[in-house]
Amino acid sequence: MGWYTNVIRSLGHRQWFAVAGRNLVPIDRWLQRKTNGRITILGRSALPTLLLTTRGRKSGLPRTVPLIYAPDGDGFVVTASNWGQEHHPAWSANLLASSEATISLEGGRDVPVRAALAEGAERDRVWPLVTKVWPAYDTYVERSGRAIRVFVLTPTS
Repeated sequence: MGWYTNVIRSLGHRQWFAVAGRNLVPIDRWLQRKTNGRITILGRSALPTLLLTTRGRKSGLPRTVPLIYAPDGDGFVVTASNWGQEHHPAWSANLLASSEATISLEGGRDVPVRAALAEGAERDRVWPLVTKVWPAYDTYVERSGRAIRVFVLTPTS
């Protein structure tokens, strides 16, 4: 891991960084879509990211969000940290309503996945995977005062 990644990971604990990150999500989503996932705001080498597309539980429309992930065998682990805010992000409620989703990886490769909310022993197993990639998740738990939802995404094809 390079110095740049270490700096970004360190800044992740700062509240101002979370606010800035939240505001940059729409730009990052657009940038990743336009470059087939090759370019992100933080830079591809800094953190592993994917685009998660869910189906809106009320609208039925596709909803896409960029997320940091941790690899887990053939699958992916993502957190619904919402940058440490007190409420869960909408995309996590979409996954609870329908576990079917698609992820887009670097190079524009789309992968259909099935999401499962990690609970109990499974959550205990995957939480260290995501905090190794983004240690600020522990800070987000403290800041938000909630149990952050964690999902395991398993490819379906």
